[in-house]
Amino acid sequence: MPAAYKAVIFDIGGVVLRSPFIGIAAYEKANGLPPNYLNCSIVGRGSQGAWQKFERGELPFSDFYEAFGRDLSDVTNGNEWYKVYCIRKAIPCPPLPESLKIDGREPMMREAQVYDPHIRNAILQIRATGRWKVIALTNNFQKAEVPDSERQFLGWTEGATPSHLLELFDDFCDSSTLGMRKPEPEFYLAACSRNNLKPHEAIFLDDIGINLKAAKQLGMTTIHVPIGGTLEAVKQLGLALGMDLVGSAGKQPKL
Repeated sequence: MPAAYKAVIFDIGGVVLRSPFIGIAAYEKANGLPPNYLNCSIVGRGSQGAWQKFERGELPFSDFYEAFGRDLSDVTNGNEWYKVYCIRKAIPCPPLPESLKIDGREPMMREAQVYDPHIRNAILQIRATGRWKVIALTNNFQKAEVPDSERQFLGWTEGATPSHLLELFDDFCDSSTLGMRKPEPEFYLAACSRNNLKPHEAIFLDDIGINLKAAKQLGMTTIHVPIGGTLEAVKQLGLALGMDLVGSAGKQPKL
């Protein structure tokens, strides 16, 4: 018998919407950088990188591009973080850049605005039952004040969080609004507190291992959503909830 869950919590980029790493990978390939190099640079800075500060609403948009570009151009640290990544993944380390001058505007994740159809359909079906809360928990930029010209460039015609995305959820927990981000435990606990949940009463879906690890340590049931693996993740979610989220995939319930 399925556990007595009260909510399903979804990451946005890489789960509900197309993975932002697809755009980053394309940028790396176009500029001759090793796969995952930029992501290692972003993650390697821990909680104090420009990206992390921007997601918590601590860095204004006017300062973000310059600070982000400076972080990504730091090959001294970037190369060391990438070497550690290669060791962890047990892969040969390719030649690494001796210098970089990256415009922080260029790698921005403009392609991450497309819904994954399997996940969106699952959300609609779950909400239609009225049995579980459906919550978003996202490292995002909702609070950022972005000029109109940049909104067009980024595809954020309604800002970083369009109304049609907000309407999918019972609650939308945004890092830049709450001032905390995944994998900080406080962020998960805030989402639970806002919705009268205990962590073990929620299922959490994310595409990033460190975010899933933090949720699992708090007691949440976790489901990994790898690139190209959303259908399998939906099958796992359906089994956990005791409902078929795949066989009725052709049905598109409306809110």
